[in-house]
Amino acid sequence: MTPARESESGLPVEPVYGPEALADWNPAAKLGVPGGYPFTRGVYPTMYTGRPWTMRQYAGFGTAAESNARYRQLIADGTTGLSVAFDLPTQMGHDSDAPLAHGEVGRVGVAVDSLDDMRELFEGIALDRVSTSMTINAPAAPLLLLYELVAEERGVPGTRLDGTVQNDVLKEYIARGTYIFPPEPSLRLTADTFRYCRDRLPRWNPVSVSGYHMAEAGASPVQEVAFTLANAVAYVRTALAAGLTADELGPRLSFFFVARTTFLEEIAKFRAARRIWARIMRDEFGARHPKAWTLRFHTQTAGVQLTAQQPEVNLVRVAVQALAAVLGGTQSLHTNAFDEAIALPTAHAARLALRTQQVLAYETDVTATVDPFAGSYAVESLTDGVEEAALALMERIEELGGAVAALERGFQTGEIERNAYRIARETDSGERVVVGVNRFRLGAADEERSYEPLRVDPAIEARQKARLAALRAARDGGAVAETLTALRHTAADGSANVLYPMKEALRARATVGEVCDALREVWGVHHPAAGF
Repeated sequence: MTPARESESGLPVEPVYGPEALADWNPAAKLGVPGGYPFTRGVYPTMYTGRPWTMRQYAGFGTAAESNARYRQLIADGTTGLSVAFDLPTQMGHDSDAPLAHGEVGRVGVAVDSLDDMRELFEGIALDRVSTSMTINAPAAPLLLLYELVAEERGVPGTRLDGTVQNDVLKEYIARGTYIFPPEPSLRLTADTFRYCRDRLPRWNPVSVSGYHMAEAGASPVQEVAFTLANAVAYVRTALAAGLTADELGPRLSFFFVARTTFLEEIAKFRAARRIWARIMRDEFGARHPKAWTLRFHTQTAGVQLTAQQPEVNLVRVAVQALAAVLGGTQSLHTNAFDEAIALPTAHAARLALRTQQVLAYETDVTATVDPFAGSYAVESLTDGVEEAALALMERIEELGGAVAALERGFQTGEIERNAYRIARETDSGERVVVGVNRFRLGAADEERSYEPLRVDPAIEARQKARLAALRAARDGGAVAETLTALRHTAADGSANVLYPMKEALRARATVGEVCDALREVWGVHHPAAGF
């Protein structure tokens, strides 16, 4: 018989599965019913039979005005949720005129320095009728407050705002690097954001615990699940210590995963993650409400698997990845554009990415029934395998003292780097096939194509600097200084929520960089340990 292959996580994948694979398998315990514990089959009883997932396209580049035009076009094309990409200086809490921002303004996302930029970013968009996700971490709090301030100016109360702020700084230390403050004050800021959203933005998800970026750095599906859920455990413990309850926080936690082309294991990964998290919230944290047990998640197709060679093939990859996310039970989905391995997506490519989701939702029958893979010998075996391996890895993290202690020792980073190296070696040797890269390649002449990538105007940086100069000249400098001083005092005190003085500083037209600099003065910045 053909020997078993290995999954992305190194789990055996048999050439044939039969009843013996599930001989001791208890469907009542392992599956339950859709919308019921342990939520293997999905977090809602009807899933997509009532309505499809939220179609959310991640976008942002250049100025707020340019990104606003893209958002309006996406809404016109049928997008049901917006997802904001911020440029690197914004992600690091620097204004566009900071020396460290030079050359990066508006490059990989939109530059948002102030309340003026946030107003322009959402001009003409009804904030009480759209769900907005913001991929921002270390400076998540000031960006969320700017969004709330714009809504207030339009007469939209916080109780009517729907959306998510990523706010997952732990994975930044592990895999991505856009951190600012050391872990302890970062977690304090996270807890303050949790409390603020509970009291003022009850429909807002104050964190999206992200495995996506760890997967993009090289994490296997098992590592993605284990490290994401271990970080989530750390956030829940932080929230409980800050006075929240598991039943308050649980329904507002959200998660963010990748969808790879390894179709069956990805479906199994999502199902296993739901089952593990339900048990943790119910049994470890004592949450009583079933909504607090549910793992609700957004999925993005795997940008790291896109290729610059034969980029049209990425359309096929994205369709397969998106289908895995849907069959795995995602709540919202972003499909990458085929040209993202070359440049920021053009409007045409972004529309095709959205159309991929719409074809899945409206032209296939995958929305006709809930969890069609339930009871599959192969998928249930893989689900059990992912669950068992992820739990073993989570136990190792607990032995090291939890997610924060483990990341400070470089455990998660080391594991991810070893797996990334394995993938690179397999690709280089040809053992791992990448169509158009190491097999089925075209000649140089055939690779030529009439494709014009999206180009970010280099003059954007100068324009953003001019906007900041005008802002500083027009605002009440004394009010800004006073509110920033209040923010520093609250940050140093440690007993009050820093988001309230932060909001007043932003209302006085302090910039994101100035707010973050005030916190840097009190909390310092993170310096990774040697070998991290």
